[in-house]
Amino acid sequence: MSETTIDWTRATAARMADALAAGEVTSVELVQAHLDRIAAVDGPVHAFLHIDAEGALETARAVDADRAAGVELPRLAGVPIGIKDVLVTKGLPTTAGSRILEGWIPPYDATVTRRVREARMPILGKTNMDEFAMGSSTEHSGYGPTRNPWDLDRIPGGSGGGSAAALAAFEAPLTIGSDTGGSIRQPASVTATVGVKPTYGGVSRFGAIALASSLDQLGPCGRTVLDTALLHEVMGGHDEMDATSLDEPVPAVVEAALEGAGQDLTGVKIGVVRELSGADGGYQAGVTQRFEESLERLRGMGAEIVEVSCPSFEYALAAYYVILPSEASSNLAKFDSVRFGLRVEKATVEKTMLATRAEGFGDEVKRRIILGTYALSAGYYDAYYGSAQKVRTLVQRDFDAAFAQCDVLVSPTTPTTPFKIGERIDDPLAMYLNDIATIPANLAGIPGMSLPSGVAPEDGLPVGFQILAPAHEDARLYRIGAALEASLTAEWGGPLSAQAPELEVAE
Repeated sequence: MSETTIDWTRATAARMADALAAGEVTSVELVQAHLDRIAAVDGPVHAFLHIDAEGALETARAVDADRAAGVELPRLAGVPIGIKDVLVTKGLPTTAGSRILEGWIPPYDATVTRRVREARMPILGKTNMDEFAMGSSTEHSGYGPTRNPWDLDRIPGGSGGGSAAALAAFEAPLTIGSDTGGSIRQPASVTATVGVKPTYGGVSRFGAIALASSLDQLGPCGRTVLDTALLHEVMGGHDEMDATSLDEPVPAVVEAALEGAGQDLTGVKIGVVRELSGADGGYQAGVTQRFEESLERLRGMGAEIVEVSCPSFEYALAAYYVILPSEASSNLAKFDSVRFGLRVEKATVEKTMLATRAEGFGDEVKRRIILGTYALSAGYYDAYYGSAQKVRTLVQRDFDAAFAQCDVLVSPTTPTTPFKIGERIDDPLAMYLNDIATIPANLAGIPGMSLPSGVAPEDGLPVGFQILAPAHEDARLYRIGAALEASLTAEWGGPLSAQAPELEVAE
């Protein structure tokens, strides 16, 4: 049994796993501690849409019983987790943050959900998100916005703000997110957590409610690089149910994270992408300052820093906002009032479908469906969607040329620290610009990580550092990310997340 003085919600997932194996704490205690934390602070944060206390405790009791009986268990068995509501979860409400799926309880698990269950990890619940993952702030959820635990007046990033906020508020030690244009990395950046978008196909998308199928990728979220690597190994691997799944082993990400913590980067060449570095003055001063300081830390560990240019990145944002709405328009056609969720009855099937989609979809979803349908319409397909795909090819070629010169590429994750809720809600173009540094990786299918690099001096809010690696080389992210994290936490005295202001606890 654990000592009552230990606040297990503040521990890393790796520490929890070790404590469980040593008999220092039980899974029931860990789960109950996090359920109590959720009850105390999630009211104003709104990181979760649904809590499964009974299911999480049932899993925890079974893990404790098997451990007591000497059964060999997976490394993370008994460590609780939150799952983004984009993942189909048997027996639990799954809405993708949309009213059109309100009340839908799936009869099956997504592959990643199944792998979490096989790893014997208690599922605390489903985290909030922008509706169908369309958004950069988690203000577009059909169930209300999530707020940033660093400042409740500010956004936690999007679309996976619920998963990131749950980590930053110490409501879960690990969460799962999805990244279509930065929806894992961008929330990680503004909440001082760690998020990874694996190589496209490295994690199965079977059972993930699709936004843009050629861009979507599920990935791990944690408060440390090692924790994120441990979850990556649970999630990854080939899946015959996903036609885009890579038939290859999961990269040795845990080994890479442990190696990187030694802070020796001798022989590593790191490329600074000129078009993503804020050299044109478009980034917040504190973001640029912390980025440059992180580069100096990496140089001090033996890495060589070089500048590279990717000219086509100038057009990546525009291409993305043609490709994504086009694929979303197609993917969301199945939500037709007949097969899933909400149904607003009218005189005919056509009128019922019209009324259901009008009431069930939010403004941002409607905006993107309209844009995508127009881009795919007769006479415009080649001019818009076809041209965007050509830009996508140019982005991929720029990455190939850059990686021929260096091992990884780096940039700030977001141009600014988290902005205030409501500040950009009526200005979609300003909102879209928040993903300018993360979108190219999705267009090319390469892996990316965001980890904390400090707080901006002007507002005391988190800043993220992005690392990009060639496809299939996810382990490089973890080695370099762990090295930078080790250097920074030695100075901070622990993870940056521990420095967040304490939330007011409900009575």
